[in-house]
Amino acid sequence: MPVTVLLVDDEPLVRAGLRAVLDAQPDIEVVGEAADGASVVPLVRQLRPDVVAMDVRMPLLDGIQATRAVLRTVDSPPKILVVTTFENDEYVYEALRAGADGFLLKRSRPSEIVHAVRLVAEGETLLFPAAVRALAAEYGNRGARAVLERAALTEREEAVLRLMARGLTNVEIASELIVGAETVKSHVSAILAKLGARDRTQAVIMAYESGFVSPA
Repeated sequence: MPVTVLLVDDEPLVRAGLRAVLDAQPDIEVVGEAADGASVVPLVRQLRPDVVAMDVRMPLLDGIQATRAVLRTVDSPPKILVVTTFENDEYVYEALRAGADGFLLKRSRPSEIVHAVRLVAEGETLLFPAAVRALAAEYGNRGARAVLERAALTEREEAVLRLMARGLTNVEIASELIVGAETVKSHVSAILAKLGARDRTQAVIMAYESGFVSPA
């Protein structure tokens, strides 16, 4: 079955460009489009896409609010890929904090766009660009630090979390640590449970905000 995608952007040319790139792939299908975040929840319920490629800045309902609405009101919600023009946009960071699963610049090459959709669909977060990692560090909060301290991660779980923060997939982490991919998957599940994180993205944000991982 192909990965199904809903495109959400107030610029028709951007949607057309993304559709052309994604529909050219045999394993990806664009099933719908929306020009504003206000249309996202009804379309997600109707189309049941695997991934929503969501612009952050839109006139009626922005990507942050739309992300929250999808995750709050839709059962088994899709993965949400934030698509934006500026990598150092605080809106992007807020969307990630709200529960978006990854980040993509509109100027990305077609191969990068396709890779991002596939990666998010598989449930493995994207590498945050340096500017977004720096924003996470600036947002540093005591709550995140307290959660990390209470979590009492094992030495191996700490190593896995650091590699997750670098944007490595389970297979890449397994290669780095010379263990099996299933072992890494078990460690990731344990990390999410201990941190009370919804997914990998939330765990990585917590790692940066707490100072556990440096943005450098």
